[in-house]
Amino acid sequence: MAAIGNRGTVTEAAGFNADADAQKLREAMKGTGTNEATIIEVLAHRTIAQRQRIKEAFKQTVGKDLADELSSELSGNFRSVVLSLLMLAPVYDAYELRTAMKGAGTEEACLIDILASRSNAEIKTINAVYKKEYGKSLEDAVCGDTSGMFQRVLVSLLTAGRDESDKVDEAQAVLDAKEIYEAGEARWGTDEVKFLTVLCVRNQNHLLRVFEEYQKISGRSIEDSIKREMSGSLEDVFLAIVKCIRSKPAFFAERLYKSMKGLGTTDTVLIRIMVARAEIDMLDIKAQFLKMYGKTLYSFIKGDTSGDYRKILLELCGGE
Repeated sequence: MAAIGNRGTVTEAAGFNADADAQKLREAMKGTGTNEATIIEVLAHRTIAQRQRIKEAFKQTVGKDLADELSSELSGNFRSVVLSLLMLAPVYDAYELRTAMKGAGTEEACLIDILASRSNAEIKTINAVYKKEYGKSLEDAVCGDTSGMFQRVLVSLLTAGRDESDKVDEAQAVLDAKEIYEAGEARWGTDEVKFLTVLCVRNQNHLLRVFEEYQKISGRSIEDSIKREMSGSLEDVFLAIVKCIRSKPAFFAERLYKSMKGLGTTDTVLIRIMVARAEIDMLDIKAQFLKMYGKTLYSFIKGDTSGDYRKILLELCGGE
């Protein structure tokens, strides 16, 4: 299994030995107290595929489940990061979506972050994993937990039907821009379905042309119009789609910044992005973060977290 992306901070460990790593982890948990440094050293420097092999080796040699063992030894946000690292990417996404919808209230931000940023293939896998793990379709779960136009946008994203070619139909792009303009800025009230049809279906290159054209027609960016025309979760999901089309690393950099800016930290967001993107595009996210905010992501995490939780996130961040 190759690494998922080639712009990650976490890459395959050279001279990898799953049995030796399993042994190290076992030693780290033996007796009283836990050696967190060893856990960080092993798990933050192995790819998802390598961690799967460590899990197998641990089960073979110790006869116990590595995640269960770590779960009972660790606590708090540090435990959350460690357990997340042990999951395959689609399993982690499905788990996060499930957690976001469990109990009272919904963490809409989680649904948006994941569904607006994953490829068709990724969404199809998440759908399959969700069904297998939780016994119901992700679409049913989303429909039971959201409503209105926001729900319709999420359901559309869940169909994984976005055109993924790189063809731009010039005439169609102009028409799309005009139709979005007429569905929003140019009328009283907003026809959100038109936004959905274009933003959830067209390919990236085509949409970038639509956004340019839209700017020409309306004199403002598509983002500004969405902010003027919509509110709440619907505004959030459409903005996320537009931002991911423009640049996923910039989208995630902004999400990370907002999770740490001001009072308190939204740890769920911070953990989710650091874990999910470590092997894909964390290098690009860091570069965007520095460009957008004039500070390194590393310094932000360092100033906003503490203890072993801080240490493992900084390893995933991969230095300044």
